[in-house]
Amino acid sequence: MKQHHTITLILCTLLQTAYAQTEKKKDYDKVLDLNEVTVGERKNIIHTERLPDVHNTYITAGKKSEVIQIDGVNGNIAEKTGRQIFAKIPGVFVYDMDGSGNQINISTRGLDPHRSWEYNIRQNGIITNSDMYGYPASHYSPAMESIQRVELVRGTSSLQYGAQFGGMINYVTKSPDTTKAFTFETINSAGSFGLFSSYNAIGGKVGKLTYSAYYQKRHSNGYRKNAKSDAESQYVSLMYEFSKAFRIKAELGRSEYVYQIPGPLTDAMFKEDPRQSTRSRNYFNPDIYVPSIVMDWKVNPNTQVKLTTSGVYGARNSVMFDAFANVPDTISRVTNAYRARQVDIDNFKSFTSELRLVHQYDFLGFRNVVSGGIQYMHNKLRRRQLGKGTTGSDFDLALTDPQFGRDMYMTTDNIAVFVENLIFVTPRLSFSPGVRIEKGGTDMTGKITYYDPQNLPNMIKHSFPLFGISSQYKIGENSRAYAGFSQAYRPVVFKDIIPGSVLERVDKNLKDANGYNLEAGISGNIRDVLKYDIGLFQVMINHRMGTVSMKDENGTAYLYRTTTGDSKTRGVEAYLEYTAFKQYNGGEPQTELSFFTSTSYFDAKYVRGTAVSNGENKSVAGNRVEGVPTWISRNGIQFQYKKLSVTAQYSYVSSNFANPLNTVEPSANGTVGKVPGYGLLDVNATLYLGQHYKLRFGVNNITDKQYFTKRPTMYPGAGVWSSDGRSLGVSFGIKI
Repeated sequence: MKQHHTITLILCTLLQTAYAQTEKKKDYDKVLDLNEVTVGERKNIIHTERLPDVHNTYITAGKKSEVIQIDGVNGNIAEKTGRQIFAKIPGVFVYDMDGSGNQINISTRGLDPHRSWEYNIRQNGIITNSDMYGYPASHYSPAMESIQRVELVRGTSSLQYGAQFGGMINYVTKSPDTTKAFTFETINSAGSFGLFSSYNAIGGKVGKLTYSAYYQKRHSNGYRKNAKSDAESQYVSLMYEFSKAFRIKAELGRSEYVYQIPGPLTDAMFKEDPRQSTRSRNYFNPDIYVPSIVMDWKVNPNTQVKLTTSGVYGARNSVMFDAFANVPDTISRVTNAYRARQVDIDNFKSFTSELRLVHQYDFLGFRNVVSGGIQYMHNKLRRRQLGKGTTGSDFDLALTDPQFGRDMYMTTDNIAVFVENLIFVTPRLSFSPGVRIEKGGTDMTGKITYYDPQNLPNMIKHSFPLFGISSQYKIGENSRAYAGFSQAYRPVVFKDIIPGSVLERVDKNLKDANGYNLEAGISGNIRDVLKYDIGLFQVMINHRMGTVSMKDENGTAYLYRTTTGDSKTRGVEAYLEYTAFKQYNGGEPQTELSFFTSTSYFDAKYVRGTAVSNGENKSVAGNRVEGVPTWISRNGIQFQYKKLSVTAQYSYVSSNFANPLNTVEPSANGTVGKVPGYGLLDVNATLYLGQHYKLRFGVNNITDKQYFTKRPTMYPGAGVWSSDGRSLGVSFGIKI
């Protein structure tokens, strides 16, 4: 389809014409200034911040937002330890599933943490979700050493960023020192279980050209047997300033890793030895490219336009002996060989073009801001599954039979138009009403060997007018009260509409899940001693996907994939940080002692719904939503003295259920049963050695707690997946 190329050409032509006019302008308002100067790094930013009311071309006033400065995190950065990076963000559930350091899998407010796919995931504002409508997981995984800060805006941001219930997470890459023509940074890490990571970056500014690039490589043998990981990532960014008002930036990011999957365990196996493996021939390999071009134009002192054209291209590959934990992968006495493995390959071709505008205007004596735009997406996902692979033990995607059991295409075209207006009623009180209109469709075609071809094509239309409003009242200089409501929806994704077997059928009239986010809270800073953000929220999700047992006209039983239930999650999110002692030297903290808690309470239950048990449909109304703990609490002590910063952190996560039926007793194969709660103690520190050197070191899970976070129902296999025990790590960085 050539529609997206035509749209991009028209927009580019308009911007080229507009650029010529900007050369005549000499004075520019600093509110929308494009000319950033970055000098060195901010050190020891140990406290969580929030985004300003207007951030780039986005309105964040009245919404719950958080900013994590990675340089101020005392933690295992090389392995992307989520409970440390997101320590001060209440409600973040961290899902450990495919090897330390390979991927961050998180959720908030009782949503699904699988590859963070309930979020609109971005890098420098560029969408990195593999396929927003077919497979919204973010397989792209840049080096965490490359990230300067992480920005989170919760679900009430869905009108501006996308329709996701979770909201937006933006990983912002480190900015080069624009006062120098060349800088170099290297960070090398080593630790337990064979960890070695090397990150190397360059950057600087020459004339009107600002550039940066990095290369990262990491190896780990893994906590469990047969859990080896080899990862690498690359990134290059070029930004050229044609004038003070117009610039173009081109970026290309790539990440790739091969993870040897140790296989699921049963509860008995986990109790006996959580480090053991049930598989030695299973591998997972995502290889993703994220190119983008961004044109920024300041039309006048009050108006800024941004055109972003980007894509996500690559593959998600796996070769596995896929079976329950209590089914061993053994050599046949007859063939004297292993069984053939299953090969699955997903190919992503996702294109996005988005034009945004932010404009300041005066009305009734107040300066208000309107932000809006149009977004076009064309995504094409090819999914090939159930391929007959080799009987070997290495990473090999070769087939012994050229035909895949499933060979399908999922193509989506979608246009979204959105606008939000920040309106001040008084100098302290503001409202931000907004609307987003989504319209498009997803078409699934292809073939499944065990399925009637007439029943396979499936067309799902996306047509939603989404409304929302946020409000904010500034209580004082550093405090505010905020509240917001926003509608959202979650598309029916590929896995929802693929019949798993000949006994399964799929509803041809599926509806996307829809609902809303509702939140209210207070946040602020009292005399630079007590920082707080305490809020209430409610997330309602209608038309959740599920399975019911049915019989056809001949009395033959079958499973029917359709929308089966609604869920509601209510809760409290509280972040408190008390600075007990602070001594300054030359305006900078010399010594500081602080305590923090980041705690959330979730009441996540099904309002209505059914689940199949022993061939019968049973109501799950009133049951807890699977994978959602009631309590998540991270608490810490921080001590900073001159160039040394130390954090001792205790993380607690309560138990959760693995299925909507809330089965308590574990099954023999480990697929269902209660997931026990756990508590973890970590101590990490950062030491600055002069102006150019930085040392990180730490001990994670000091008590060597044996735990697991979730019982997955899909990849990497149903059952128990052990998380890492005690580990040590050290990292040394040089920047010149």
